[in-house]
Amino acid sequence: MARNDQQEQMYNALTEQTRGFFEPMRKLSGVMLDNMEKMTQFQLDSMKRYSQMGTERMRAASEVKDADDMRDFSNRQSELMNELSQQMMEDARTMSELSSQFREDLQQAFSEAGDQAMSRTNQAMHDTQNAAKSAADSAKSSADSSKSTSTRNTKNS
Repeated sequence: MARNDQQEQMYNALTEQTRGFFEPMRKLSGVMLDNMEKMTQFQLDSMKRYSQMGTERMRAASEVKDADDMRDFSNRQSELMNELSQQMMEDARTMSELSSQFREDLQQAFSEAGDQAMSRTNQAMHDTQNAAKSAADSAKSSADSSKSTSTRNTKNS
C-alpha cells in the first residue's frame, strides 16, 4: 500500500512538472503570435495607405491636360512628398514601439518562466525529500515489524 502511494506521488509530481514545462513555452508562443499579428496588421495598413497614395498620384498625373494642370500637379506633388516623409517617420516610430513592446513582453515571459522553473525545482526537491523520507520510514517500520516478529518467534520456540 505504501509503495502505491509513493508511486502515485511520483507520478503526480512528474505530471505536474510536465505541465509546468509546457506552460512557459505556451506563453512565449502566445507573445510571439500576438506580435506577429500586430506587425502583419500594421504592415498591411501601411501598404494600403502607400498604395492609395500612389494610385491617387497616378490618377492625378493622368488628368494633367495643360501647363496650369502641370503646375498644380507639381505643387501638390511637393506637398505629398512632405506628407509621405512624415508618414514614413510615423510608421518607423510605430514599428519601433511595436518592437519595444514585443521585447518587453518577451522579457516578462522569460522572467516568469525562470521564476516558475525555480519554483518547480524547489517543489520537486521538496517532493523528492518527502518521498525519500516516507520510503525510509516505511522501510524502517517494516524492518522493525520483521524484527519484532522474529523476536517473538524465537521466544515462543
